[in-house]
Amino acid sequence: MGEATGNPSDDAVDSATEAEDKKVALLIAILALFLALSESGAKTAEHLSTEKNIEASDLFNFYQAKRRRSTVVETAAQSMEATAQGVTDEKTKAAVEKQIADWKSKVANFEKDEKNPEDSLDRIQERAKEAGEVRERSNHKLEHFEYASGALQIAIVLASAAIITAMPILAWISGLLGLIGAILMAFGYLAPTILTFLG
Repeated sequence: MGEATGNPSDDAVDSATEAEDKKVALLIAILALFLALSESGAKTAEHLSTEKNIEASDLFNFYQAKRRRSTVVETAAQSMEATAQGVTDEKTKAAVEKQIADWKSKVANFEKDEKNPEDSLDRIQERAKEAGEVRERSNHKLEHFEYASGALQIAIVLASAAIITAMPILAWISGLLGLIGAILMAFGYLAPTILTFLG
């Protein structure tokens, strides 16, 4: 009779343990999903950051080169203007004035390119600034995703340990870390500039 009453109790314990293990296994599956999303977000952010860093650098170099050329042409025009005063021959004077006008036109074109507005000096600066801002935003995202991935990886390890050791406290800590990781990941996708201390 003692044997008959003992078996249902053992079955109940086994069932409860199995149910707990299933819950923890489900937790691990959810954590793994969040980890995959976080890793994917990190790769995208890293790629975009690199791309925009190169773009900003190229635009800055383009701006510098164009500014130097503009300065050289402007200096040449000013020098010729200074010497043009002493020219008495009308034909030569007309040629000199035409050259000065061409150079001034070229300088104005560097400042504001009518044919290619995107290549105007001001617009190049704006584009470089925009690329820099996107790069910074991507870096903020990357920071969030990296912290999220770290928290989620530790959470998965703790959840696995909870099954092996049958210590429910590990599953609770795992769940808490998983929640923190999920929140960080969500900030990475939706609002990467809110938690400024992460970037």
